[in-house]
Amino acid sequence: METIVDTVVLVAISVVGAALARRLGFVAPLVLLLAGLGLSYVPGFPEAHLEHELVLIGILPPLLYVAALQTSVPAFRLALRPILLLAVGLVVLTALVVGFLVHLLLPAVPLSACVALGAIVAPPDAVSATAIARRVGLPRRVVTILEGESLLNDATALVMVRVAIGALTGTAIGFWEISKDVVVTAGGGLAIGLAFAAALAWLHRKIEDPLLDDAVALLTPFVVVIVAEKLHTSSVVAVVVAGLYLGHRIPYLLSATSRLQMEAVWRLIIFLLEGVVFLLVGLQLRTVVGDIETDMATTLRVTGVVFAALLIVRFAWMYPATYLARLIPSIRNRETRPPVAVPTVIAWAGMRGVVTLAAAQILPMPGEDNAPDYPRDLFVFVAFAVIVLTLLVQGTTLPWLARRLKVREDSSAQDALAEAGVQHAAGRAALEALDEHADGAPDSVVDRLRGLVESRGNNAWERLGSQDQETPSAAYGRLRREMIKAERHVFKIARNEGRIPEEVLVRAQRELDLEESQLQRSDD
Repeated sequence: METIVDTVVLVAISVVGAALARRLGFVAPLVLLLAGLGLSYVPGFPEAHLEHELVLIGILPPLLYVAALQTSVPAFRLALRPILLLAVGLVVLTALVVGFLVHLLLPAVPLSACVALGAIVAPPDAVSATAIARRVGLPRRVVTILEGESLLNDATALVMVRVAIGALTGTAIGFWEISKDVVVTAGGGLAIGLAFAAALAWLHRKIEDPLLDDAVALLTPFVVVIVAEKLHTSSVVAVVVAGLYLGHRIPYLLSATSRLQMEAVWRLIIFLLEGVVFLLVGLQLRTVVGDIETDMATTLRVTGVVFAALLIVRFAWMYPATYLARLIPSIRNRETRPPVAVPTVIAWAGMRGVVTLAAAQILPMPGEDNAPDYPRDLFVFVAFAVIVLTLLVQGTTLPWLARRLKVREDSSAQDALAEAGVQHAAGRAALEALDEHADGAPDSVVDRLRGLVESRGNNAWERLGSQDQETPSAAYGRLRREMIKAERHVFKIARNEGRIPEEVLVRAQRELDLEESQLQRSDD
């Protein structure tokens, strides 16, 4: 009973914290983290301890899976080169640089342990970076690069952590053993992800009940991760590959009802998970600080060096990776040269989060599995401190930096023009389908459907027009919402007076709600 009450309290606090962050315009993860830190000093408040298995199997899979589902595969493919440079090259470089710097500060600590720390703090977080990027309104390609980096860098970092821990405990120290481990882990995750994605795509095509469809979708990331972990492959690669594969094919796999329900359910789950996990990080900070046995001067020195190294290495990597590749003629002819402001914003968007939290818990205790004596408590504290500092420093200043450098989202006019062109072609296809199947249908029905196609086409072109006066589609939406409100009130009165049963009200209300949500989508 206490566990249930504690869970409800944490969820409630995370909801309130997220609402407060939105109202104040702050980054929600940072607000919740600070709230957790403050609550940890409240007498009698439950202590929190996140096991790495819970994070890697219970929290991280749905976060990565939904991010992969929402990622545009064509855009991902076009940005694959910068994504891989960040997700693989930068993570490896960061882990090595941080590892060597920490080893210089603490020469008695094995280099493998220091590299493990570097790998733990290397990957930016999928949650905070993309959430801030979308809220700030960065260009679509920048958002794609940040999303792609955060999807793939987790796998690179976790593989490096395991390799470094293997070297620390003496279980994997040879080059060929390490190479084999990396290939088997990543390749196995890729194969498992593709196999499950193909099987689940077939299953979704066979399912006709939206509730079953959504239940299978909810189970997917957890099943994929559990199987990948049991087979000792990369669960992160597996769940990302499955998400990219299924997300690209969702319009052909799920019914409209299933897609609407699944989107709403996933949004709620991700919202709650993101809030609770950062709240728990804050609650653990007091315990982490209390466990440190290293002297304060050394702790602050190591933390400062690691944080500075993360910033410097990311900037030092970002500019050559952006511009040197464009010296190659084929790339130069295919891609435009971005202004310096773009790689600057991407370099600054390096907030750490869930993966750093989980990977820090993987570090073995001294003496466990033949691990030598090393300051594990210090390394765990540094990992937590990096999460706090990156959210505090970069998370709060990224919106200001993007505005200062004038890095803005893509023009809505371009999107509206592209939509209008495709809508015109879609309208022609719809009218051809109507003509093909209209035999025997009443003329009034056919005329009404033709009018609907014409109205949608006009709405698309209206978005290109002047914003100074109300467009016909905007007037239609405003007036129709007032009509729906009046209709809904009449049905409620009839139910209250006993003239219709509850079932009739529910059915009518569902139809009105669907129409109103469609109007809201048009407004957005």
